[in-house]
Amino acid sequence: MNALEEATVGALVAAKPARAALFDKLSIDFCCGGKATLAQACLKAGLSLEQVGKMLDEFDQADSTRLAQGEPDWLKASLTDLTDHIVKTHHAYLNQELPRLAALAAKVAAVHGQKDARLLELKIVFEALKNELETHTGKEEKILFPYIRSLDAAVHKRQPVFGTVLNPVRCMENEHEDAGQALVKMRELTDQYRAPQGACNSWLALLDGLEKLDKDLRIHIHKENSILFPRAIASELSGK
Repeated sequence: MNALEEATVGALVAAKPARAALFDKLSIDFCCGGKATLAQACLKAGLSLEQVGKMLDEFDQADSTRLAQGEPDWLKASLTDLTDHIVKTHHAYLNQELPRLAALAAKVAAVHGQKDARLLELKIVFEALKNELETHTGKEEKILFPYIRSLDAAVHKRQPVFGTVLNPVRCMENEHEDAGQALVKMRELTDQYRAPQGACNSWLALLDGLEKLDKDLRIHIHKENSILFPRAIASELSGK
């Protein structure tokens, strides 16, 4: 059990992505909390480490045919393939959904905000998250990801303006933490994305969209924090 105790939650999900579903069920944060060891995560969630370890074993055995779900092993894929995947899958999803959900949040707040003031706060929280994510993904696509892709070529050119990849990575991780806190707040304001009695179609569509964005964003952040960034740091160090 010692190896399991010391393993980080992020590493456990990186090794077998389907474990994210189990950790979601147990309310264990594999996204922004991915650097915590399983022992620390269990303690925070009030769970028995031994029991969670058994659940992981049972889950892995029962889900052995579905773990990869046809997705490449991002621990072994090239950094170029991984960054391209993040842009084409997760950034593209945000580009499509953020404007749509912002319009829905504004509409629902305007129509129903007097009856439920939480909708007014939800609009503000989401708009701040939208603005931060749009700036965040822009910095990744224009600055960080091109440098990470260059590490695949093993051609060491002049030092980047940010010095070492550690610097922008730390900045991105801090912004991920802010996004994670926004997700927590949105869950609180929506009763875990549950619609009240008699909610209109726009309200239902907003909650459904926010729940799906929540799930995608946590997987997105996990791939960067627990796979891409550590691999980029290791690649840069090995080239020096």
